[in-house]
Amino acid sequence: MTRINLDQISAFLSVVRFGGVNKAARVLNLTQPAVTSRIKNLEESLSKSLFDRGPGGLRLTKHGELFLRYAERFEHLAEMVNKNVVDPEGLEGYLRIGASETITQCWLPDFVTRLHKKFPKLEVEINVDISVNLRAALLDREIDLAILLGPVSEYTVNNVDLPGFELAWYVAANVQPEHSNPSEFLRMPVLTYARNTRPYSELKALLLERVGPDVRMFPSFSLSACFRLVESGIGVAALPKALAKPYTDAGKIREFDPGWVPNPLSFTASYLGDPKSHMIETAARMAFGVATEFDGDQ
Repeated sequence: MTRINLDQISAFLSVVRFGGVNKAARVLNLTQPAVTSRIKNLEESLSKSLFDRGPGGLRLTKHGELFLRYAERFEHLAEMVNKNVVDPEGLEGYLRIGASETITQCWLPDFVTRLHKKFPKLEVEINVDISVNLRAALLDREIDLAILLGPVSEYTVNNVDLPGFELAWYVAANVQPEHSNPSEFLRMPVLTYARNTRPYSELKALLLERVGPDVRMFPSFSLSACFRLVESGIGVAALPKALAKPYTDAGKIREFDPGWVPNPLSFTASYLGDPKSHMIETAARMAFGVATEFDGDQ
């Protein structure tokens, strides 16, 4: 009989929480056979079946329900040891970070560098996507930390507010308004964030109110593409000032003021509160520190 270990307990809890071996394997960054083997070894160690295996999937047995209470206590104790005893340099793990493109192009590299310095044995996976997809991935436990347009309004999610990004209107440096009125630029196509994002929806409402129903919006998943299209003179865009500086310094685009600007982009570092993870909480606080330093340098 083998002894019970934390890897087996983690596999058991993941199968319970995520509803099956396949999802648990993805979350744990393991193969399906590896998770199945850990569950089998755990059951052999206990000499009890923890799951009923039927056509409808896995269901906890009576002994499985009882063991779940103890497994959660083991998990909590292990987390307290990681937090209070283990040297961060020796802490191993796997952290899946989801980030919006704005963050990726600004301070994400500095954040990952600092994270690696504190946890040198930590494996980090980075997924760049729009915030609506990152929110879904977080709630589905496909990522551990989401740096997105937040907050995520779910009772299961903890949100750390991050410094926002001011927006400004930009046009190609060689484009002039027809009537010497900057607001005339808004008759050009307006390049913006992808559909089904908060910036797109908010900007669309403002343009309909201030410009009219004839406004033309060209949504894009890529901020880099938006800047390049503005540079080429195809349209104008309200984009983060922090990302525009290299283009304005090079004389490729310039800022203009039509008399109004969309609200700043508000981001959060969001993560699930259960199960509690010292590593993820620390990463969220580090994200706040790096974002604050970046904001202060602008």
